[in-house]
Amino acid sequence: MRLVWVNIAVWLFFHLSISLGLLKVPYSFFGPDHPSDILFRERSFEQKGKLWRNVFYVHKWKDSLPDGATLFKMGYKKKQLADTTVETMLLFIMETKRAELTHLLLLLPAPLFFLWNPVWAGFVMVFYAIIVNVPFIIIQRYNRIRLAMIAQRRYKRR
Repeated sequence: MRLVWVNIAVWLFFHLSISLGLLKVPYSFFGPDHPSDILFRERSFEQKGKLWRNVFYVHKWKDSLPDGATLFKMGYKKKQLADTTVETMLLFIMETKRAELTHLLLLLPAPLFFLWNPVWAGFVMVFYAIIVNVPFIIIQRYNRIRLAMIAQRRYKRR
C-alpha cells in the first residue's frame, strides 16, 4: 500500500510542477514564428482534423473531459471561447499549444516508475500516463486545427 501512495505522490508532483511551470512560459513561445511551433503544426495524416473526428470521434467525447484551468482555477479556460474575435481565437490556439505541451511532457516521467515499482506496476504507470494524457493531446490538436481554419477565414474577411 505504501508503494501506491508513493506513486500517487510522485504523479501529483509531476502533474503540478509541469502544469504550473508551463503556465509561466510566455505566449511568445507558443507563437507561430517560434521554433517550438514545429511541434504543434498540423500534420498531413491529420487531414485537416478529419482523423480526429472520423477515427477517434473526438467531437463526441471531448466535452466530457475536465479542463485543468477550471479544475485548478488557474490558467486559460478552454471549455469554450470567450468570444469569436480573431484575437480570441489566436489566444485560444496558443493555449491549445500550452495544453498539448503539458500533456506531452506528462508522458515523459512514466518510465521513471520502473525504478521503484515491480515491472508490472511500471507498465501500469506507463498505461496510466497514456490514458490520462493522450486524449487531451488529441483534443488540443482537433480544436487547434478547427480554430485555425475559422480564424483564417475571419482574418481574410477583414
